[in-house]
Amino acid sequence: MSGKVVLYYFDGRGKMESIRWLLAVAGVEFEEVFLTTRANYEELVNDGALLFHQVPMVEMDGMKLVQSKAIMNYIAGKYNLYGKDLKERVMIDMYAEAARDIMDMIMMLPFTPPEKKQNQLENLQVKAKVRTLPAYEKALGASQFLVGNQLSCADVNFFEASLMLEELFPTILSSFPNIQAFQMRIKAIPTISKFLQPGSQRKPPPDEVYIKTVMDTLSHLFK
Repeated sequence: MSGKVVLYYFDGRGKMESIRWLLAVAGVEFEEVFLTTRANYEELVNDGALLFHQVPMVEMDGMKLVQSKAIMNYIAGKYNLYGKDLKERVMIDMYAEAARDIMDMIMMLPFTPPEKKQNQLENLQVKAKVRTLPAYEKALGASQFLVGNQLSCADVNFFEASLMLEELFPTILSSFPNIQAFQMRIKAIPTISKFLQPGSQRKPPPDEVYIKTVMDTLSHLFK
């Protein structure tokens, strides 16, 4: 199995989507095993495949990798998406983590009770417009990339986050011209352009089927 990359998760975005993005950007082909029932999850746990009884899990280089940040750091390091030295790496982590914070907020929206959802949306929009996007806008005013002079996982994570924000708030980037220019540059990268095309392994926004599958499969987390 060491030559094959296999992703174990749901047929949806969630914590696996950023991992899919990094693999796609690196030009790494991967297969997916979708969890559709509680029994699928319990089988992985009983087989010892899930170190902390959590998904996502990625089978790669003879290892069963868990914890999404660890997985992304491994992929970034292996495929030259993690800077040239320790100082660049810590800056990459800072920008990547901020993008993931935004994506985590978006990720939880479908599981938020209806009476709380509008408040969560407003909090997300304020955080993005006041705290997060201005920092990226400033960084991209002086460079084509967030850190250093080459593409990193921070660029990929932020690009993904910016697209997710636009799905919820279509005009949110209207006052951030550097970010808009950044999006155009990133979209022109061949592997990213390919991943954005219909028929790729990129997943759509969550629907009711995905939400129900996650809640049923991981029922212990929703009690």
